[in-house]
Amino acid sequence: MKHEVDWPSFSAAVAIITLVSIPLVLFPESGGKVLAELYGFISSKFGFLYLIAGMAALILLLWLALGRYGKIRLAAGDEQPEFGDFSWAAMLFCAGVGAGLMYWAPIEWAYYIEAPPYGLEAGSTAAAEWAATYGIFHWGPTAWAFYCLPTIAIAYPYYVKKVPFLRLSTGCHYFFSGEEETRAERLIDWLFMIGLLGGAGTSLGFSTPMIAACIARITGWEADFGLEFAVVLVSVALFATSVWFGLKKGIKRLSDINMWLALMLLAFVLLVGPTIFLLKTSVNSLGLMMQNFIKMNSWTDAFTDSGFVENWTIFYWAWWIAYGPFVGMFVTRISRGRSIRQVILGMLGYGSLGAAVFYMILGNYGLHLETTGTLAVTSVLANDGGPAAIVAILGQLPFAAAVIAVFAVIALIFSATTYDSASYILASCATRRLRAGEDPDRWHRVFWAMALAVLPLTLMFVGGLKTLQTVTLIVSLPLIFVGVLMAVALVRQLRADHG
Repeated sequence: MKHEVDWPSFSAAVAIITLVSIPLVLFPESGGKVLAELYGFISSKFGFLYLIAGMAALILLLWLALGRYGKIRLAAGDEQPEFGDFSWAAMLFCAGVGAGLMYWAPIEWAYYIEAPPYGLEAGSTAAAEWAATYGIFHWGPTAWAFYCLPTIAIAYPYYVKKVPFLRLSTGCHYFFSGEEETRAERLIDWLFMIGLLGGAGTSLGFSTPMIAACIARITGWEADFGLEFAVVLVSVALFATSVWFGLKKGIKRLSDINMWLALMLLAFVLLVGPTIFLLKTSVNSLGLMMQNFIKMNSWTDAFTDSGFVENWTIFYWAWWIAYGPFVGMFVTRISRGRSIRQVILGMLGYGSLGAAVFYMILGNYGLHLETTGTLAVTSVLANDGGPAAIVAILGQLPFAAAVIAVFAVIALIFSATTYDSASYILASCATRRLRAGEDPDRWHRVFWAMALAVLPLTLMFVGGLKTLQTVTLIVSLPLIFVGVLMAVALVRQLRADHG
């Protein structure tokens, strides 16, 4: 079935890519400096809004899931779930984490042990404990709440109220009195597309150098920008092919395959690595996070001003907010027939648990190498960068070359499953009418698969962790206020329809 392209939305997104990428390529040094200054300004002046948004979203979702609205089904009638639990969980997880999880899980602790929170001494036992804990927190329930709120806010009007648009503005449709494609709705959808382009650029900007470093270690090639460019091309080809085949034949199959590959890799590391240390550290980290969950969510670092919150928690919350509408729309598409309670508890539970396992095994394995003196991970990180540190950690395992190859394949497929989902949603957002169960046109999906690669290549050319963090922070700020609108619209609709 042919669908009419929403040309204003389509053109606006293409213009955004062009207007951002060209100046950064022409003036990389000054562009990077401006971005760094913007990051400092936004994180210091508005950072507390991200913390408030995270706590508010989590509280609202738990109230919905555990209350009387939790049993409401996201369906027009007696429709049953379209996908089984494993495939549903695999797709939402792969779309939500991307290869960013593969990048941060092995090495995030190394940043924290060198510059720990709460004024702790660098390299101390307490610093190590918090280093093993904070990554799990940053990918835990609060983070997944940023994905889950847009999901419920969009899915309810889309399936129950039969609003024929799979867009971010669908979540705010209550405020527009049934009118379609108003200026306010278009503005909301443009903000979403900006957020997705920025968030997607950040994710691929992290994962591509890591995959290139893995390939360089196996082949002996130099891990330069040329190899990174080749990795992006392979990624684009893979997720363009996946998105061409569609949701069930492409995205679902890739997600299922990658989940099994990831579980086998984690099981291997757990069994051949320091198993008892990994298990003890994991239990300790979970307990520490549970005891301090409210503190970690609300710590603003107002008195010491160490920069920990701005550099990490606020960056992460911004990343999740920028990605949230995209994941919300994608999970909406795969959740027809499920109840509000099932979606909320499934996303918070499956998402948090899945991410935690990566940190508890890969992260704690790297921490063990550091604390036992087997490998100075922090030194490798400081001197050679994150990708080199990840490869060095994996290189300590038995059958290192095979492990690194499998790790690279998983990261590549994670990138593909994130980007084919993103391409699917961008095409949906730029399609005029898309009713439940319908897909955007193939050419439209493939176009966005290719267009999504432009901004990541630009960001890698400019270079630097701060550049990637800044783009995420800038594009996420307006979406905080869109999230408030969606939350209010959702609660008002539920009360009006169900008392």
